[in-house]
Amino acid sequence: MRYLGLGAILTLGAFIQVVAHVLRCWTPPFALYVVTFFLQAMGMAYNESHANTFVASIDGAHRLLGFIHAMYALGTLVSPFIATAVASKVPDRWPLFYIYLVGIGSLNTLAVALTFRDSLKPRPKATEDGPATSRSKTANRDIIAALKSPPVYLLSMFYFFMLGTGITAGGWVVEYLIQARNGHLPEVGYVPAALWGGIFVGRVLLAEPTHRFGERRMTMAYCVLILVLQLVFWLVPNLISSAVSLCLLGVFYGPMFATVSAVLHHGEVVYTEASQGMSIGSKLFSKELQPTALGFVFVLAQAGGAFFPAVTGIIASRAGVKIMQPILVGLIVALGISWVLVPRVKKRDE
Repeated sequence: MRYLGLGAILTLGAFIQVVAHVLRCWTPPFALYVVTFFLQAMGMAYNESHANTFVASIDGAHRLLGFIHAMYALGTLVSPFIATAVASKVPDRWPLFYIYLVGIGSLNTLAVALTFRDSLKPRPKATEDGPATSRSKTANRDIIAALKSPPVYLLSMFYFFMLGTGITAGGWVVEYLIQARNGHLPEVGYVPAALWGGIFVGRVLLAEPTHRFGERRMTMAYCVLILVLQLVFWLVPNLISSAVSLCLLGVFYGPMFATVSAVLHHGEVVYTEASQGMSIGSKLFSKELQPTALGFVFVLAQAGGAFFPAVTGIIASRAGVKIMQPILVGLIVALGISWVLVPRVKKRDE
């Protein structure tokens, strides 16, 4: 990635995701189907890290970062409606849903390539002792420093459980409502939209209150509220209450994911109000170490989003899908405990 410009990296990431969706349209063998998610995650990794870094460098970054992350939630709000419609009308051909993602991904790839066309070309090669060597040494030094930093692992643990909670809840809720609550697909297929709709609202409305009352205090309060709402979802066997509690859970879950709160802007650290955990993370690490350290945090967070839904599926295949509820309660409790373990941040005047 040291030899590619921003436009090339973003376009490559978008294109890899399109390839993953194309491979799913024709109902591939299960092994290949699993590999496509690896490809998609790799493309998302390129896009998310570099897109956030780019937007963070623009004036008014806190508003723009809040906006783009709310748009992520909006996209996940729309998709369940389309997926449910396809699965209901042609249940034997449900992979046709991925044609929609191929179309969206293709438009995204073209838009990114057009917008960042000035940086599509590879960076010029340098001499052995030139800029490329210097960039390589700096990158290696930052990686080693990040791996030696305990806060990297403590903050990563928080995000590991956070993404595990959100993706497990959103990914298994339909199956749970069908098997445990005797719901019908046309009725319960839209319930995940309640979660993502809540996340969208939370990211838009709760950024400023969280900043005003303190990120550490408010994030802990959100963990408690999420736990209460999860217990309501579990213990009240009603489809309407399930959808409402899941929506409210999303409202308080949404702002916990950072939009990046401290950015390098004209050589200075600028603290924005549109974040939670990353606000703490950006202040835990030096300015030079922030990109690498927060990159590790995001990688380990995605690992949680992959690990816990898979484990839930394995356990549910033997114990039944009802096991999803105690697993989610345990994840939320672990989320709160891991947040307490994140080091407190000393105030700085940078």
